[in-house]
Amino acid sequence: MSMLDKLKGLLKGHEDQVQQGTEKAGDAFDAKTGNKYQSQVDTAQQKINEQLGSDRPKDEPPRI
Repeated sequence: MSMLDKLKGLLKGHEDQVQQGTEKAGDAFDAKTGNKYQSQVDTAQQKINEQLGSDRPKDEPPRI
């Protein structure tokens, strides 16, 4: 079992929290770098959310 599979197992059922954490971390990085790498950060956030199964668009309301 790969490390990514283990991580996915740990995070299963917490997709909304994963997305919020990813967004918060990306925003903090953007703030520290003055948005110099904003497009790269956005791409990384999207890839992380896709890999972890929380690739819901930002504007879509949370699932209940």
